[in-house]
Amino acid sequence: MTSNASWAAQNKANTHRLRNWTFAWVLTTALLAFGPRFLWDYQAMFTVAALLLNVGVGGGMILANRAHLQGLDELQQRIFLEAAAITLGVGLVFACAYDLLDSVQLIAFEPEIAHVVIVMCLTFLGAMIAGHRKYQ
Repeated sequence: MTSNASWAAQNKANTHRLRNWTFAWVLTTALLAFGPRFLWDYQAMFTVAALLLNVGVGGGMILANRAHLQGLDELQQRIFLEAAAITLGVGLVFACAYDLLDSVQLIAFEPEIAHVVIVMCLTFLGAMIAGHRKYQ
């Protein structure tokens, strides 16, 4: 019982750490996206600093995600890895097709990376939900 409680506490700590790093990365991404225009008038030094901060915090988020994954049990790891594999495939196929839509003039706007990120996030969420339902 003690090891089960210990695992649950560690899993909760890993989840909170991942949440915090992800939130910090989103904030630094917003700073990098909007800071040059609204805060420092496109001064290169501040933009480079924001970029380095964003990449550094992104690295921390990646390591937190890795620690979270390693702390999961085998079934949870399997669900996560299957969802990640589906997301990778959907993201790659969607991104390539989406970019080509502009090249072959089937859309009148420039493809945005944010649209690809949204598709990937929704794919991962759906695949995680489907995985949990599959193994219930």
